[in-house]
Amino acid sequence: MSPRYIISLLSSLVVAVFFSHSLAFVEWDVQRTLNLEKPPLDVAVSGNGRWIFILTDQGSILIYSADGTLKDKITVGKDVDSIKAGPREDTLFLTSRKNKTVQHITLDFVYDINISGSPFKGPTDAPVAITVFNDYQ
Repeated sequence: MSPRYIISLLSSLVVAVFFSHSLAFVEWDVQRTLNLEKPPLDVAVSGNGRWIFILTDQGSILIYSADGTLKDKITVGKDVDSIKAGPREDTLFLTSRKNKTVQHITLDFVYDINISGSPFKGPTDAPVAITVFNDYQ
């Protein structure tokens, strides 16, 4: 074999080895599809993955739980064109290029607690507020 042929063969082998290790192979699978009534503009997920926020072109934010259940809808206006999740699950940033604004909003999640059969004092329909102080070190 000629030296030119050996160099060509070695070059081909080096290129084949180099490219075979540098190409990635990715598999993907659709976990869930949320069918919406209005076209989505943007999506954000809370830092803990518990909430999915979807901004629609009608100026609403649809709030889904992680299992894909629609929990609520808030109206933010048609000028809002993107959303970003904040550092906590109750924080969102709304941006508007038209108004040149960024709004920092906090969400108060209201939970129903089943207390049927539990002892109580006072009116059965009295509102209850539970405050969590979790920022102490």
